[in-house]
Amino acid sequence: MSNPNSVVTDLLTAFPQYRPQMYFKSSLTALSHAMEDQVLAGSEQPLIIASFQKERFYRQEAHRYQKIGRLSRHVYVLAAPETDFSNVSDVYEKIAFTPDDELTQEWHLVVIANNYANCLICREKTHSPKTQASEMAMDNSRRFEGIWTFDRTVSIKSAEILLKRIAQYRPELKTKIYEALDIYCGNTDNISITGVEFSPCINPDPFVERLVTYLQAGQYKLIKANRFLSVKEKKERLLNSITEAIRRSLNADEILQIAVDRLGEGLNVCRCLIYRCQETDLNAEIQHEFLNGEIKSIKGKTWPVKANPLFEEVLTLRESLSIDDVSIDPRIQDNKSLLLHLVNSCSIISWLIVPILYQGKLLGMMELHHCDSVPVTWKAEDIALVDAIATQVGVALIQAESYANLEDLNEQLEALDRTRSNLVAITGHELRTPLSTIQVCLESLANEPDMSPELRQVMLSTALEDAERMRKLVQDFLTLSQLESGTVEWNPEPLSLQECVDLSLSHIRSRQDQSAIPTINNLVPDEVPFVEADGEWLVEVLSKLLDNACKFTDNKGQITIEVEEKNALQLVVIISDNGRGIEPERLKQVFDRFYQEEGALRRSAGGTGLGLAICRQIVKNWGGEIWAESQGKNQGSQFYFTIPKFNQKSTSNSSNVKKNRRTSSQQNLR
Repeated sequence: MSNPNSVVTDLLTAFPQYRPQMYFKSSLTALSHAMEDQVLAGSEQPLIIASFQKERFYRQEAHRYQKIGRLSRHVYVLAAPETDFSNVSDVYEKIAFTPDDELTQEWHLVVIANNYANCLICREKTHSPKTQASEMAMDNSRRFEGIWTFDRTVSIKSAEILLKRIAQYRPELKTKIYEALDIYCGNTDNISITGVEFSPCINPDPFVERLVTYLQAGQYKLIKANRFLSVKEKKERLLNSITEAIRRSLNADEILQIAVDRLGEGLNVCRCLIYRCQETDLNAEIQHEFLNGEIKSIKGKTWPVKANPLFEEVLTLRESLSIDDVSIDPRIQDNKSLLLHLVNSCSIISWLIVPILYQGKLLGMMELHHCDSVPVTWKAEDIALVDAIATQVGVALIQAESYANLEDLNEQLEALDRTRSNLVAITGHELRTPLSTIQVCLESLANEPDMSPELRQVMLSTALEDAERMRKLVQDFLTLSQLESGTVEWNPEPLSLQECVDLSLSHIRSRQDQSAIPTINNLVPDEVPFVEADGEWLVEVLSKLLDNACKFTDNKGQITIEVEEKNALQLVVIISDNGRGIEPERLKQVFDRFYQEEGALRRSAGGTGLGLAICRQIVKNWGGEIWAESQGKNQGSQFYFTIPKFNQKSTSNSSNVKKNRRTSSQQNLR
């Protein structure tokens, strides 16, 4: 037996003035629980009709209905059977409907008592066939459409529709169903739906209180989760603040003092120490200390190192050593002559020792002391945090020493740090943005079967464009990596600079909307001498410089390509524009990896910041130079690079040059 009729449709037909509302699954759960809690908290014996779409949804609430069933003899639960749900009269009546019944798509709960009545009648909104896996994966995002009301007339009509449906599946319950209709719905034979006057809403305060209680329970869980996340965020913020602070200084003493102060304050320890030492040192001097409260200071004191068995254990394990209670730790008790003296003189109760290492080399030690009367247990996450800070301190110390000893290394490390941060920011933007667009397009294509062909084509085109953007990003990374590692195989040959310029222009125009690029003036004469370079890489330099000029020049602007003789052996190629321009003090930085003048996270133009770095590596390979000139913002810019001339020794060579030139151009076109 099946029923193709929807309860929602029947109810809206009876009450056309009602408009269905949209609900998410989580909202319906809250409403249902609040309605059920109102029944459980009261003393009445109401009529309760609950329709679950499938048995597995019913099983999640079965324990609640065991309690509800003991309060009233008129409790009816409907569900589509999957394992053992069947037509049974137990604490409450179970009604198993067929899987092709419209009830499998609906969520209903009707409660009618003497002093209140409410109903929740909803139908799930679906756009595509669902599997069990997809239902579980997107459970909380399920959407329903229907009515939730306190109106007794609507609730009675909903109960009437559902009770008739129950009678179809379980005819043996007709007597009980008629009893329910008489008690809770009045004489249904005389109910007139057309033109009925709706009764005023019953006071919903008790129900609202139950709903608020349920939502407060959910809020408590949310607060508890937020509290955990807050603690985690606090520790991460501590690590980030220490890292940021020590990165600002090149003074080793300042770095260590910042670290000891922030760490001691952040973990609320009694004493925090950092001292410099090496594996062969006998003693170390305490120069950096944080104290919390009236704790004895040991700053400036000599701290035993070589004779300290705890120090030796840390060196052997190359990891942190924690002691929760020094009074019961055998390592302390077995070395009373030294360790017990340190414990007593420094009032140490709980002890944490963390090595500061860099590439396996010991740079110093970090110690945390609790000096209160009650020992503490060192948490694994706290030890991990101190380890991370020790790692950052180790890196900072090496950097500080390197900067102090070698200015060139200072610049390289700053560039490395800038590259790392820009890499995260740029790749996070340049990869995540197209990935998000592609995902949205594909999800729309997969989940919207009624999409028009025109919109479908727009979605496909957008996804393809962003896929090409990602491909270019990855290609730039690979290209720069190959150039910097020296794995590129170079094939220098005589080339026509004019043809290389034409080829680069065709590349630019083929991958950009012509209306979006400025006017490009090619002033390279046909009689310009041949150059000697790898044709593929020469075109790459020209294309990237032109692409850079197009990116920062308005579509009404001008770009010019010129060539001049620098000397008897070299030509200078000049690509000028009247676009955004560059601040004079940043002209050298524009060729750095990941450089973006606006900043990695505030860019009005896309790109990775690798194009000019790639150009520099290519030009550098053939022994040339590349540089930029600009008068400042909005005054345009000029990019120059030198390239060696080809020395033609004979007329016969000239014909070979032309042949090689055509071959190279054809290969580049391919």
